[in-house]
Amino acid sequence: MNTIVGTYECKVDAKGRLMIPAPLKKQLASSLQDGFVLKRSVFQPCLELYPMDEWNLMMQKINKLNRFVKKNNDFIRRFTAGVKIVEIDALGRLLVPKDLVSFSNISKDVVFSSAVNIVEIWDKDLYEKSISGEDMDFADLAEEVMGNINDDDNGIS
Repeated sequence: MNTIVGTYECKVDAKGRLMIPAPLKKQLASSLQDGFVLKRSVFQPCLELYPMDEWNLMMQKINKLNRFVKKNNDFIRRFTAGVKIVEIDALGRLLVPKDLVSFSNISKDVVFSSAVNIVEIWDKDLYEKSISGEDMDFADLAEEVMGNINDDDNGIS
């Protein structure tokens, strides 16, 4: 698993193309040949860009679900709704299909935000709203999610 780092801004052109910022493109260089999967986020009004190897790992997990359990089948259908295979062209642009632009409300300014092994693609205003903290106390969330994890003996995590 490659860890992707950083938050980057760019603008979308009239055709729905995004110019991948150079530092992000450099981190994704090993995945350029294999391509990417672009999909709707499950929890947020943004898109998720999976390098193909990360997508294949996710599909291995999903393929273990029993398709004769209705909840599993419903989940698979919703998780894969709108999934597209995409490539970054020679000029470093990513074409976002119109249905995904509509889902994510991408208009003019876009934020690429690393999410460990994938990249979230947000409309800038929606991204700023999502990280503003108005709807949650991040300290409480951090304690709840990470507070009981201590894999190392360093007392940090």
